Amino acid sequence: MRKIREVLRLHSLGLSQRQIAASCAVGQATVSEYLKVAAAAGLKWPDIADWGEDRLLEAAAPSREKTVVRKQAPEPDYAAIRHELQTNKHVTLQLLWEEYREKNPDGYRYSRFCDLYRGWLRAQEFVLRHEHRAGEKLFVDYAGDTIPVHNATTGEVTPAELDRRPLAHLRVSGRRARDRRPR
Repeated sequence: MRKIREVLRLHSLGLSQRQIAASCAVGQATVSEYLKVAAAAGLKWPDIADWGEDRLLEAAAPSREKTVVRKQAPEPDYAAIRHELQTNKHVTLQLLWEEYREKNPDGYRYSRFCDLYRGWLRAQEFVLRHEHRAGEKLFVDYAGDTIPVHNATTGEVTPAELDRRPLAHLRVSGRRARDRRPR
């Protein structure tokens, strides 16, 4: 709307929209829009020749809507999400998001929900660094539920946990089922 005064002046001289656009260094669509706004507001060049910029803009676009502020989606309870993920081994972030969306239908989509949760998690600044020399320590990570191990000779079925042993210095990992019953 900065060049509306010049567009109206040139239009009153009888120039075409294309000529006005070239003269004012704006697009032809912009010239057309300025002329439509001026016609709707009843603005003509001789009448506005001595108007100030503020008065001209107010007269040309009095009904411009204020920017609509989007309603903020309700924030998830990140501490509760973390607690659920840590205490229940079958709970996933996807399931927690689905529960969140049931409570808040206008809430965040899954990708934004995950981004916000990961950002919150990073802000907690908890870091556990393991410094060790290669071969000095062995880390064992038990993976989920037990699996049934069948004894081929007796037919006995015993539950065993699957452990995963990362050997960081070799960049390999070993896996095996291990009976965790007391002997």
